[in-house]
Amino acid sequence: MSDRRLEALRRRRVIECRLTPDRALQALDDAHAFLSDRGMLTRTSDSALPSLFGACHEEPAVAGGQGFALWPKTKWIWSFQLVQQRGILLTKLHRGKSLYLSAEAARIFDPLVRETIAAADGDDATLLEHLAAHGSSMSEDIELELGWERKRLKRARVRLERTGALVSDGLVFVDETTWHFAPLRRWDQVIKASKTAGDPHVEVLIAGVRAAVVAPELDLRGWFSWPISAGTVDQLVAAGRLSRPAPGWVAIGD
Repeated sequence: MSDRRLEALRRRRVIECRLTPDRALQALDDAHAFLSDRGMLTRTSDSALPSLFGACHEEPAVAGGQGFALWPKTKWIWSFQLVQQRGILLTKLHRGKSLYLSAEAARIFDPLVRETIAAADGDDATLLEHLAAHGSSMSEDIELELGWERKRLKRARVRLERTGALVSDGLVFVDETTWHFAPLRRWDQVIKASKTAGDPHVEVLIAGVRAAVVAPELDLRGWFSWPISAGTVDQLVAAGRLSRPAPGWVAIGD
């Protein structure tokens, strides 16, 4: 029985996460709809979470290359244009790597991010307070106004982006040859305060499992910037919010 259920979930995952070429994204609007449906997308395929580039099914820019050369040959630009669509937020909540969120998913993450903003200290707090006072700002302006060296700002930025407190659209491409850098913003300058019923760590995890449809249980540990407490999955399975369709696999509860 468990084998049949796992196989059914895998077939559903192939369809909903667009894992086969016949389900390839054909246009930027398709990518927008895909994110709205899943709630969250990684940029590249590196986990069970659905992936923007994974759903493109396009040959890489350079066969046998590394890094950016492995990005889709023409659809790479969607990863920059997607964040210009209404209701989409680019974060580094995938353990420091890109994670696109729909407006609904951002509300689920909101309580956790606000906790990290409230707990910030040292340079992190200084940077957040500066942005609160001055609004969205370019990196070079922040360096000048705070009297910081570039490395100092970068260290604070990396820490804050990883927990979502700081967000930026990164590079903004008008077309393949016309682009500019986007300013840095505080999360709470972009997302309205939202309350999540229950433990926000749990709600974020469940949203991830829902996006993936079914995932290896060990995969969950690498999804988000916050660790999963010991026993969390067991507790959610016992409560019926998650299920184990087969040993080592997790899906939304029945």
